[in-house]
Formats: sequence, structure tokens, C-alpha cells
Amino acid sequence: MNKTRVKPPVAKKNPHELEMHGDVRIDDYFWMKDREHPEVIKYLDDENKYCDAKMAHTEDFQKDLFEEMKARIKEDDSSVPYKYNGYWYITKFEKGKDYPIYTRKKESLDNPEELLFDCNQMAKGENYFKLVGLSISPDNKQVSFGLDTTGRRQYTIQIKNLETNEILKDRIENTTGSSSWANDNKTLFYTKKDAVTLRAYQIYKHILGQSEDKLIFEEGDETFGATVYKSKSRKYIIIACYSTLTNEYHIIDADKPDGKFKLFQQRIRGLEYSISHYNDKFYILTNKDKATNFKLMSTPEVNTQIDYWEDVIPHRKNVLIENIDIFKEYLVVSERSNGLNQIRIKRWDETQDYYLPFDNETYTCFTTTNIDFDTKLLRYGYNALTTPSSIIEFDMRNKIKRVLKEQEVLGGKFKKENYTSERIWATAEDGTKIPMSVVSKKGLEKNGKNPLLLYAYGSYGSTVDPYFSTIRLSLLDRGFIFVIAHVRGGEYLGRTWYENGKLLNKKNTFSDFVSCSIHLIKERYTSSKHLYAMGGSAGGLLMGAIINEAPELYNGIIAAVPFVDVVSTMLDDSIPLTTGEYDEWGNPNDILYYNYMKSYSPYDNVEAKAYPNMLVTSGLHDSQVQYWEPTKWVAKLRDLKTDSNKLFLKTNMDAGHGGASGRFESLKEDAMEYVFLLDLEGISE
Repeated sequence: MNKTRVKPPVAKKNPHELEMHGDVRIDDYFWMKDREHPEVIKYLDDENKYCDAKMAHTEDFQKDLFEEMKARIKEDDSSVPYKYNGYWYITKFEKGKDYPIYTRKKESLDNPEELLFDCNQMAKGENYFKLVGLSISPDNKQVSFGLDTTGRRQYTIQIKNLETNEILKDRIENTTGSSSWANDNKTLFYTKKDAVTLRAYQIYKHILGQSEDKLIFEEGDETFGATVYKSKSRKYIIIACYSTLTNEYHIIDADKPDGKFKLFQQRIRGLEYSISHYNDKFYILTNKDKATNFKLMSTPEVNTQIDYWEDVIPHRKNVLIENIDIFKEYLVVSERSNGLNQIRIKRWDETQDYYLPFDNETYTCFTTTNIDFDTKLLRYGYNALTTPSSIIEFDMRNKIKRVLKEQEVLGGKFKKENYTSERIWATAEDGTKIPMSVVSKKGLEKNGKNPLLLYAYGSYGSTVDPYFSTIRLSLLDRGFIFVIAHVRGGEYLGRTWYENGKLLNKKNTFSDFVSCSIHLIKERYTSSKHLYAMGGSAGGLLMGAIINEAPELYNGIIAAVPFVDVVSTMLDDSIPLTTGEYDEWGNPNDILYYNYMKSYSPYDNVEAKAYPNMLVTSGLHDSQVQYWEPTKWVAKLRDLKTDSNKLFLKTNMDAGHGGASGRFESLKEDAMEYVFLLDLEGISE
């Protein structure tokens, strides 16, 4: 039998009425929500087999591409060591191994190495493995850590004695994985999740060796989450309560863990703020007084209520303040202006105030691990579409920079001068200019024949900066142009850029992407025969919306773990993440939002028409986008579409939202996705 003649799976229809606001939706595939149902598992298996059979002719190419991608990555690699409380901490990878090894050295990098964790040993026999939240006790004798072996982000916290190397009997289930030590070296604060919705909402106090943990704080509002951490000054333990639009903090002296947490400033809907401690003050990054792009304020640590807050850096209409790093002598401010990252350095005594210089429009820079408080050295990361990542140490006093580490691209073929990048602007339907970051090999002609992959995310104010990728070289070297569309819904052009792409403005995200696509075709970067689009999670929602809106523009789409059944998911408050999402998408219990959501929800708007070639990926244990969303969507597309284009659903039966956990396992997924595109272009090697 010829493998390629395999017939696509046909999902059974079992009409289910969903009524809201007097509106009835019929969902033929509602039954797929039962994860344990044998027919659900069979359908997912059948889709996987169909995808494998139809892509069987590309198996060798997928393996070659995987090896090509892997060969660029330095297998025996280690992080730049950072110093914390008398020890240098190092993360390293060894050749042929999937997982990191965590070590440390006392005082000097010349001293012997102490092994903290070898994740390769710990991951043996597990399909999925993730270790997070390493937290060292103040006396350096113990480390707490979180483990997840399902991919659902439910971590078990354990503690290791670093003098005896034994794992203590203490086991704390169903947490976020992170924990913070009080200064007594025996009290640990951590966050528990709701077992069903996975909302982080309870802060507990654990005392070593005791089995009964004490509930310290519970977040009662279902649209809020809570977490706990220690200030960089090491003086305070801080509980943070957060929703999309509102924050609240509670603080306690880390020397007095049995005391009572003090409310920093009571939540006010719409007031966003974050706090950093320095000397006898707290510094507050906030949108108070309609500071849309945020401003920096301060308040005495004894009087933290809002009436005592004073401006340090006032609000600026065109500059978004994203973050601050506090040092003993310096304040470092991470800003964004006209879409570009900037790092501003100010001395507290006001004798210096300057920006780090950058010389192009397609770069990313960010401050990295700056744990040490009493230092004049700032660490920051830099990369660009054509420039590999580097970690740079900058002497803020003398303005001298030292590259601590530059990402090596192995294989000998990569030379950054062989690639070119630019920033271009499309015009949206409402006249707004939408920026795009473009990278390709040098010398490509704008003749409308180049394959082009357009990527975007566009939600939650999350910005996809122009970044370097060794994996992407496999597309660029085969003639693809790669473009990031900085659509509204992200924060590339400041906070209002986000506000204009959420709630009742959400459709701007989709129409911006379509406008970018039209611009790229019009300017002859590519044509609709060679244009491909890709997005994941909320970016998968974007993919679902654009193929309903303008399917004729694209030859192929990759939708990774796509959020596509918007109305039903937002009405189901038992699903992880739903209630906290109301500020992003709106609450469909309100008819205004219900109707607006229904008008763009990809699943609700599938029609009998031609769709592009499509590859959809999913994870059975995904806690952020439930597996049934992409599954139902593909079943409905199969039933209604009028074309004979490819439609594949590939479900990882082991992993969750982030995909496979091994260091190189995820490259196999990347290789399959790239081969799907290359095959559509007739490129087979």
C-alpha cells in the first residue's frame, strides 16, 4: 500500500447545544473534552498516524535537518558564572546529554566544584523532566528546588542538604516550584496551586522537619494569582498578588518569619505597581496618575501607602519603563523607545546619567543575572537578527565593557556578514504604521518569488523582540526570508500598543498581521504562493483568525498549541487560566464581550471554503491551551474545508504547553515544522 494514499481521520459528530444570552451554538465535537475517553485517544492517535504517513517521504530530511540544527549548538557548554553570597554558581551541559548540571565553587573560580544537581541522573526513566526554582539558604548549607515530571507545571518542592548531599524527607506537592528562605535557615515560604485550575493562590510557611505547614495568605479573588519571593536586598520576604490590571504586595522582615505580613498598598483596580527595596526606601514602578508607560516612584520603608509615594523618574509619553535593577551606587532602568530596547544608567548621587549605545534597529538587549548588590558591574545580554547572543559585563563607573561569553555557532558555515536585517513598516486598515523586523541572506532579490515566514504573537503585552536563532539559519540558508510582525497586542511601541490590541480592540492584532502580509506581497518580498505564517498559543489564535479572514494570502500555516475555541474556553471557569484572562479578552458572561469574541473565535468561524496548507501541534497534558481546542478545530476544518490542501494535527502524547523537555528533543519538533514548510516549497535537502 502506498503510504501517501492514507485517508484523513473522520471524527464522529455528536451535536451539543451551548446556549448563552439566548444564542445557541452547536458544537459537534464537544465530546472530545474527555481526556480519558478511548475514542478521544484513538482519534489523536489516528491523526498522529495520518500526519506521519503523509510526511513519511520527508523522514530522512527531518533527521538531516535535526542533525544540522543540533550541530550548530555547542553540546559541552556552560553559563557565565555568577556570584551570590560567597559562591560562584554555574549551569553546564555535557556532550550527548539532554539536561543541565548545576554546580558551584566557593569564593574563587579556581576552587573545586561542588555538584548541586545532575538533572541527567534525576531524569532517568521519566518521559518529561523539569527542575526549577533553585533557592539557596542564607547559610549556604541547603537548597530547595521544584520538580515536574508531567509537563503540567505542578511542581513538588524538595530540599537537599548540601553538606551531606541527602534529599530531606520534606515533600511539598502541587506548588509553583519556587520558594524563598527566611534568614533563620529553617523557614521556607512557597506558593500552592489550585489542584483543578492550577491558579497559584495560597502562600504557606514550611519549617524544616515539620509535617504541618501553616497557611499564611490566601488570594480569594479568582482573577488574581499570588507568589512569594525575597527582595534583592535580602531584608524582606514579599507576597505579590497580581492580575492583568492590578497589583498588591505584602511584606515581612526576613529576620522575623513568625511575624505578621504588612500590607504595602491595598489593591486599587487598574493600579499596577512593582516594588524594589534599597536602603531605607522602596522604589515603585507604577502606572499611578495615568502614567500609561509607567514611571518610577519611591516611598520610605516605614510608610508604604500610596499617599507617601514620590516621583523619581516621571512619566514620558514616548518611553516605556519596563524594568529596574538596583545597585548600591547605581540605578539601572530598562526602557523602550520607538520599539527599541534601551539601558539607562544613573548614579544615586546624580553625578552620572547616560544610555548604553546601540547602532541598529533589529537588536534585543536586556539586563541579566544581577544578584550582587554592592558592585559597579552590570551584566546585560545582547543579540540581533544577524548577531549571536553575548553576555556583557559593563563597568558602570569607567564605562568599560567586557564580553564574558559569545554564543558559538558551530559547523563553520555561519558568518554574520552573509546575512542582512532591516526594520520596515506596513500601514494598517486604520492608518497606523505597523513595524516588522526582517532577516534574510544577503543578495536576495525582491522578485515576489522568495519563500517568507511571517511570525507574530500579539497578546498580553508580550513583545517578540528581534532575536538571533541558530535554528532559523536552516530556513535562511535555503532562501527563506524571516519576518517578525510587531502587531498591536504586544508592547513593542509602548503600553498603548498593548491597550489597542486587547479586549474590544483585539481584532487590530489580526488585521495588523494581514496588513503586514499584504505589504510584504506588494513590496515583492514574496507572493501568496510563497507566504507562510506561524504563531503559537495566543499566536495560534492569531493564525486561526487570519485564515478565516484572508486564507488566500498564505500557502501554509503553522499553528502551535493554538488557543482557538475562545468563547467556550472563556465561559468554562474550571479550566486553568480562564478567570484571570477576563482582563485580556473580556468576560463572555457579558453579552457585549460574548458577541465580540464570537465574531473572531477561530473555531466558531470555520466555514465551507478553501484554507491554506496547515500543520497544527498540540500537547495532551497542556495546562494552558487544552488539547481539545486544536483537536476540535482540526476536526471541524476537515469537515468543512473545500480544498485538497494538507491539514495535519500532531499531538505530543507526553508533553505539555512548552513541548518536549529534553535539550535536543524540542529540535525534532522544530525540524518537523521547518520540513513541512520546505516541502511545500519543493525543497527536499
